Amino acid sequence: MTLPAVPFRRRLLVPVTAALMLGLPLAAQAEVAFQYDLPAIAPEVASEIREKPGWATERFAVAAANPLATDAGYQVLKAGGSAIDAAVAVQMVLTLVEPQSSGIGGGAFLMHHDGEAVAAYDGRETAPAAVNGELFLDEEGEPLPFMEAAASGLSVGVPGTVRMLELAHAEHGRLPWAELFGPAIRLAEEGFAVSPRLATSLESEQPLRDDPLGSAFYYPDGAPLEAGTRLKNPALAAILREIAEHGSRALHEGPIAEDLVARVRGHHGRAGAITAEDLAGYEAKRRDPICTAWQAYEICGFPPPSSGHLTVMQILGTLEHLPEVEAPVEEGVPVEPWLHQFLEASRLAFADRGRYIGDPDFVVAPGGDWSVMLEPDYLALRAELIGEESLGSGGAAPGNPGELAVAWGQHPDQPEYGTSHVSIVDEHGNAIAMTTTIESAFGSRILADGGTGLAGGYLLNNELTDFSFTPEDEAGRPIANRVEANKRPRSSMSPTLVFDRESGELVASLGSPGGAAIIHYTAKALVAMLDWGLDAQEALDLPHAITLGGPVFLEEGRFPAETLEALNARGHEASERELVSGLQAIQRTESGFFGGADPRREGVVMGD
Repeated sequence: MTLPAVPFRRRLLVPVTAALMLGLPLAAQAEVAFQYDLPAIAPEVASEIREKPGWATERFAVAAANPLATDAGYQVLKAGGSAIDAAVAVQMVLTLVEPQSSGIGGGAFLMHHDGEAVAAYDGRETAPAAVNGELFLDEEGEPLPFMEAAASGLSVGVPGTVRMLELAHAEHGRLPWAELFGPAIRLAEEGFAVSPRLATSLESEQPLRDDPLGSAFYYPDGAPLEAGTRLKNPALAAILREIAEHGSRALHEGPIAEDLVARVRGHHGRAGAITAEDLAGYEAKRRDPICTAWQAYEICGFPPPSSGHLTVMQILGTLEHLPEVEAPVEEGVPVEPWLHQFLEASRLAFADRGRYIGDPDFVVAPGGDWSVMLEPDYLALRAELIGEESLGSGGAAPGNPGELAVAWGQHPDQPEYGTSHVSIVDEHGNAIAMTTTIESAFGSRILADGGTGLAGGYLLNNELTDFSFTPEDEAGRPIANRVEANKRPRSSMSPTLVFDRESGELVASLGSPGGAAIIHYTAKALVAMLDWGLDAQEALDLPHAITLGGPVFLEEGRFPAETLEALNARGHEASERELVSGLQAIQRTESGFFGGADPRREGVVMGD
């Protein structure tokens, strides 16, 4: 269906109040309209670890990466909205205030619990119909340098966040769709204070300066915007008005879509292949989650094309077959014996991830069922490979969890970045965990103004760089996560809902940004909350340790020198580096809920 034949610039002038009154036939009109109050809040500095208290609530709670986004969700919940309603409002504000991490130009995975059933909503970007496995190969058939591919039209996938939220809202929304855009529209029109994290990201960013619109908007007079600068985004306000009134088709059809296509196909570096047909044909999907028993809990996560849940639960399941470490945490720091087990389990899990996981519409699971990779007997065999010495870089080979129709090659090592996470519980018995992304910081570095000609706009993703740059391995075997037309790239996003196995009651909602390290951040937080008995904030405060199968990285300045030395003595090739997660978590308590926000970022929790 096409949009009404009304001149675009005329439609942009529809007052927000009128748009809110119109609504969409996605949910029943509320008796009392949602009224957004502009808050007087500002994010904390996020360039260093900042102690956070954790937040106790009784009826509902929302955790997001920026206080303005959290507050928008809080106001929606306070007005009687559902968790999905709040998620829509939060995402639209994040598009404005945290543009480097997520937005309407990207994709998302959302886990939803309605008090009885769990559903997984897939808004992952898709590859254009015209691409193939050679998308990221140069004229000599060699993989492009990562940033050359990322900061280009080649990297832009068909966005899915808005269409996914629309699908979830149709099923679980309580407030009218249009009303949920009010906070972001007002903030975009009246302005918001640039956060320290956004300012820091702009300062260190170069490719965005090469984009004409991005440079003009974020680097006025050639200098990056400073923290505290009041920034208005009239182009985004106009675009959001259109989506509020017309739903996702305003982004996927008509002038806004035409502008997106033009910017991708006309990129000054390497042009992409997105067409109007790609955008119009995008479908968000409702998938069955994977729910896995672990100790006294049922842990529910996203199925492929996410590798998150499978890899997280392979790590946790493997740890269950290893000798228990007494006192795994000392003075708020995981001890070396536990870290060794955790890192070795990670090596093995990432080896399986690299071999088997891809878009399920293109890749058949081992043994025909993804849960085969989580069978206790299989993980017990994997655990037998872990000894006192590390397997070392490249020493962990994929296992054989089940029969395969195709002999897949191993995915090459490539950078993974970005994203933002939102956790919400409402007073109606609903809960969500949503991880949302444009991939690396500022995505493709293409700012789109929707054809408005106004200042600002939204950033387009570089999600296609999550595909393997090479379609085959050295032996000529196809790589499961290779580029194919209309395919969804493999993701590490791990939105997670936890339940009590006996009662079925919700225990927690959590997740994190961080590229492939999302998996480690989420796995460690689950162990800390569910096994070690830490509260949400204590779990999120713990220092990080990761490996993707090669070297080990410990969070800089957070571990004793002896820990690094002991890991290296086992053959881990460990060193320190900055590991900036963005964990958000809400856990149920006897009196309500308790939320935690990552001390490394600007996020907060709010609720009543």
